[in-house]
Amino acid sequence: MRKKQKDWAKDMAFERILRLFDLASLEFRMHPERSDRYVQLARRIGMRYRVRMPPELKRQMCRHCHSYLVQGATARTRLQGTHISTTCLACGKQMRKPY
Repeated sequence: MRKKQKDWAKDMAFERILRLFDLASLEFRMHPERSDRYVQLARRIGMRYRVRMPPELKRQMCRHCHSYLVQGATARTRLQGTHISTTCLACGKQMRKPY
């Protein structure tokens, strides 16, 4: 019985995280600060319920200031040798991913 409740809570948390990222992408054009807040809430839900965030969503969030990253608006992406370098334009930090 207890296990089912935990699974249900984790599934619900995962769906909320997905929904918050959807809202962040919809709201970004008019309210970018609201998008940042949605991403922070999604991160908090993930930590509280110990749910891993999918890699494609992790790339849409700055690892340092936790702001919502949109290529060309709040992030700059460059190819450097053997990795992809994404720079957050809010805090200036770089995130690197091998390819």
